[in-house]
Amino acid sequence: QVQLVESGGGSVEAGRSLTLSCAVSGDFGSVNCFGWFRQAPGKGAEGVARINTGTGSIAYGGFVKGRFTISRDKAAHTIYLQMNSLEPEDTGMYFCAARSAGDCSGILTGEGFAYWGQGTQVIVSS
Repeated sequence: QVQLVESGGGSVEAGRSLTLSCAVSGDFGSVNCFGWFRQAPGKGAEGVARINTGTGSIAYGGFVKGRFTISRDKAAHTIYLQMNSLEPEDTGMYFCAARSAGDCSGILTGEGFAYWGQGTQVIVSS
């Protein structure tokens, strides 16, 4: 079992930055893939970023365009999402997710992620 708790969301103006954190507890070593996903009001969920804990490979959603960086601190059992040059379109609830089985590659989708946090809200004003 893995538990995830996100933090770091808030309300910022366009062009500013935020860093989201995901504190991981439980069987951290069993996780082969961490991801960040988001859901805007009235829209479906979309993948933001993913990191393969074994290979270190990283993938981002097409809308990221170099603005976001996913990283992990193994010692602190924490996953981060550094978001720069935020746009109003980035507004939404951001979720951290983890999976312990299956392939951590391919299309960035939430399918297969068994563990999810409660989310942290990001609001970007123009």
